Amino acid sequence: MYLAYDYPLLGAFWTMFWFFLWVLWFILLFRIITDIFRDKEMNGWGKAGWLVFVILLPFLGVLVYVIARGKNMGRREIAQAREQQREFDAYIRETASGDTRRSHAEELTKLSELRSRGEITDEEFARAKALILNDDPPSTSSGPTGTTPPAADR
Repeated sequence: MYLAYDYPLLGAFWTMFWFFLWVLWFILLFRIITDIFRDKEMNGWGKAGWLVFVILLPFLGVLVYVIARGKNMGRREIAQAREQQREFDAYIRETASGDTRRSHAEELTKLSELRSRGEITDEEFARAKALILNDDPPSTSSGPTGTTPPAADR
């Protein structure tokens, strides 16, 4: 019952402050360890040295690392995030399009069927074939969405 009187408000503030700094230091420590492994320019011995320094003398190691290499930590993180985004976008494009060779062959087959039935002219066939083989977007817009539908879908 007397615990509240034995622990004043300022003591609770300082306890929360030091706990917050301790958590903040751990977050910084893990970001530094991640940055050490992320750096492609540093060789293995450099990474091992920094890891030993940061782990054996944690407070001094973190402080020295932030002073010595902290300027480029953000740049490396941004470069890694951009690389991940590029890889993700490439994966999405690849997954959404399926096997491009097979889809090109299927589109060309549909085009030749349309031409043989007389639904498209030879000029339209040649233009659509060039678009498929070059993977170029159509240059004219005639559809309601602003894009020209492929000749195979007409």
